[in-house]
Amino acid sequence: MAIRAFNTPIGVYEISYLLEGDANAPKIAVLHGWGANKEMMKNAFSRYLADFRALYIDLPGFGASKNDRVLTSADYAVALGAVFAELDFSPQTIVAHSFGGKIATLLDPPLLVLLSSAGVPKPKSLYVRLKIALAKRFKSVGANSLRDRLRAKDAIGVSENMYETFKLVVDEDFTSEFAKRDKPTLIFWGESDRATPLKSGETIRDLIKDSVFTSFEGDHFFFIPRAETIADKIRTFWQTSVKN
Repeated sequence: MAIRAFNTPIGVYEISYLLEGDANAPKIAVLHGWGANKEMMKNAFSRYLADFRALYIDLPGFGASKNDRVLTSADYAVALGAVFAELDFSPQTIVAHSFGGKIATLLDPPLLVLLSSAGVPKPKSLYVRLKIALAKRFKSVGANSLRDRLRAKDAIGVSENMYETFKLVVDEDFTSEFAKRDKPTLIFWGESDRATPLKSGETIRDLIKDSVFTSFEGDHFFFIPRAETIADKIRTFWQTSVKN
């Protein structure tokens, strides 16, 4: 594992990353979702991607990577593109879970692999809308401790700038970005996913014309016990549909 400062168009970031595999092998980057880190993705996929040059990376503000700014998904893509360039690492494939899926879509690799990607907004329940309204009210009167109790589970315990980042990215509508995608895309989904429902995956499948959709039993982290199967599908698809 390495931690290094990278100059990006949106600032200097200390990024933690890990490179594995033969330097001459096909390059694959693996991106985690919100609240996770490179270790989760490495533990899931490393043994099954041994014949790739694999990059596991902590996105700014997650794991061991630092962030003191408020960012959008587009900002993350710009920063990550600069990291790739400085590492002289141009991934032919990007595998990305949840929040990472939006970043990977913007980076537009030759082969995109989405694991329960975020980016298709789902309607907020009345309960959630009431929590948001109360949180805004508490913030306006300086009752920050009460406001913090109403935070979404994914925003609990994060810094203020990452909380503001979360509020920005959680509602981003990426349907137009998915529709722009005109390169091969593998989409994998958990059939019992509540964070990004199966219907969202089907929507992305319909938006990305050159895509293959596969669902598995499981929730938002369905890919962990299915990593070997997913890696095999990536390898086969790369060899038969992309490499040639």
